[in-house]
Amino acid sequence: MFKIKRKVEKPKRTVLYNIVEDYSEFDAPGNVTVCAMTEQEDLLVHAKILSESFEVPLETMIMLLTTGGTYVYPDIGGILTRGLFACRIDPTREGIKYTWTLDLVQFAEAEQVTRSRAISLVEAAWEVFWKALPGELQAKLQQKNLGLDYRTLDRAVAKGGDIKYIDFRKDWSPHFKRLCIMPDGRLVETGGIQEFAQLHGIPVAQAQALIQQGGTLEVDGEVLACQIVNGQPAVARFSAMNYAKAKDLVSSKGVHLMDALSEVGYADSAMMRGLARKALPA
Repeated sequence: MFKIKRKVEKPKRTVLYNIVEDYSEFDAPGNVTVCAMTEQEDLLVHAKILSESFEVPLETMIMLLTTGGTYVYPDIGGILTRGLFACRIDPTREGIKYTWTLDLVQFAEAEQVTRSRAISLVEAAWEVFWKALPGELQAKLQQKNLGLDYRTLDRAVAKGGDIKYIDFRKDWSPHFKRLCIMPDGRLVETGGIQEFAQLHGIPVAQAQALIQQGGTLEVDGEVLACQIVNGQPAVARFSAMNYAKAKDLVSSKGVHLMDALSEVGYADSAMMRGLARKALPA
């Protein structure tokens, strides 16, 4: 007698975005990455990830993604250190749902627009945010589905239909991968401060400071270098040999260590091969 084996259902992989367009090289504060989704929104997963990424209470994030609105970050010792998180939902529920953040300067401008024009804070925040975006992105946002040709999209993406939501992101989170070039030219992907710290064997607090402030950090004779370009961290790890070469350049030429590391990195064939692979189209 044959025994029929029951098919084991594998857990479905969480997909938060299936369309990503990078505008992070534009001038701040319009330096965003457009993260869009054509499949139906998993509200709880979406809320959990945004809550973790932007430090907004989960219950508040669920409410924002359900009804729209803004979350103003609390002050610290009477001083505001962050702006606001916003979610804009089409009242007809037929349009795209948008989420984004404003820095302190943009937040102040949005409050001024609210008072002078008697409109809601979320609408004022959208106007202020929109104004800062690159012209190319503004044009795309005025077209259906960012003006994408669905005939050229991956079938799995296209079959989802219209874009359901777009998160405009600038963060480094467990669900939003970034690359670090290693001494041997490998490009290693990490998704969050904790994972980044674990990769390099450093405390989370040191990793956080490096990513937020930029600079260099010695690690086991090697060095991690982080440049903040338009508000985005770009990280590379240099070997002990290259670190020594960079320090020699600092002594002999009087250049900044970061500039010396860049010069050494450009002269390193392995690291340059890694950067060349990163630059290739997918």
